[in-house]
Amino acid sequence: MSAVLEPAAAGAVKPSRSLLTAAGRAIGDYKMIRDGDRVLLGLSGGKDSLSLLHVLLHLQKKAPIKFELAACTVDPQSPDFDPSPLKPYMAQLGVRYFYDSQPIVAQAETHMQGDSFCAYCSRMRRGILYRTARENGYNVLALAQHLDDLAETFLMSAFFGGKLRTMQAHYLNDAGDVRVIRPFVYARERQTRDFAKNAGLPVISENCPACFSMPMQRYQMKQLLEQQEKEHPQVFANLLTTMRPLMGTPPI
Repeated sequence: MSAVLEPAAAGAVKPSRSLLTAAGRAIGDYKMIRDGDRVLLGLSGGKDSLSLLHVLLHLQKKAPIKFELAACTVDPQSPDFDPSPLKPYMAQLGVRYFYDSQPIVAQAETHMQGDSFCAYCSRMRRGILYRTARENGYNVLALAQHLDDLAETFLMSAFFGGKLRTMQAHYLNDAGDVRVIRPFVYARERQTRDFAKNAGLPVISENCPACFSMPMQRYQMKQLLEQQEKEHPQVFANLLTTMRPLMGTPPI
């Protein structure tokens, strides 16, 4: 089941200067948004994607280049996930909004084939986002993972996968028709959390409850990094330097 809501009115909130600076640096360094791009934001309703929505809305007004912006929410039909507040909110902001509801949670029980639920859900949602972008002429998919996410992924890959790997900042998907960007790769999770709280954004809490129902590897990495940062305040800056060669180069 899918639906499309067309723009109505405007009313974006200006993000904090530090968040805008972090996103602006990443967008510039990795040439994420180019003149004439049509950007589709993957909007879960969490603090990170809502913060990125407002950053992109602000840049759309202030940046010297012109780009279009829309958002898409994939509802995996989890009983604990209620994205309904996003629909009137997006209409209020005047952003074209796509909503796609699929029984991903139910399908996971019979189709996971050894994957974790999180990995299966992520792959299925990404496929729906790609399809929405293709069918509606959007050539860029924006995702809201931040530096904390990259650091956690890096440690998980090293500790449990035996590989040096993290999320890429900007890359072309396997089909070669959609560029994927992560404008928050320099931003910290606390920046999106603070902005979302101070701006009163309609955050949908625990939008992937299955991932947080028990301690997982990512949660363990988050705790490890939190403790290390207390003792070594530069740990994330150092990790960013370490991860840069793994974050890719802008596609042509």
